[in-house]
Amino acid sequence: MSHCYYHALSSVRKWGGVVEDYLPLHQWFDQSKAILADPRHRALRHHAEGIFMLEALFGATIVNADGRTVPVRLVGEQHVREDLGSIPSFADWARLITPQAWMLRGHRFDDAVAAPAGGVADAGAIPSGSLPSAGEPSRIVI
Repeated sequence: MSHCYYHALSSVRKWGGVVEDYLPLHQWFDQSKAILADPRHRALRHHAEGIFMLEALFGATIVNADGRTVPVRLVGEQHVREDLGSIPSFADWARLITPQAWMLRGHRFDDAVAAPAGGVADAGAIPSGSLPSAGEPSRIVI
């Protein structure tokens, strides 16, 4: 489905109530469109873990306008199945990511600040002589 409204209409057909009962749940799944406006946005929430996150955020159940108690997890499963046809795990999505060199580099944070002889480095300390002079451009390396 292309829009949360249509997912919510589908929920109304299944459990009763009104669109507004379900719209916030379906919108939560698709908020990731704000950072990636193509189907890859689904990798962030359209999986089994995402369904459990939905339940953690919205509670185990909602009560719709008809007074019917509806399990939030079932609404999440409905959304993911309508979009993907099944419910993948996050691992299913991650297997499709080809590791890049920048993903594999590792740098220990504590290597950036040398420990004083016989002591422990202050994580917030700035090594002497490392500050730029006034008017000199500064560059922060993280």
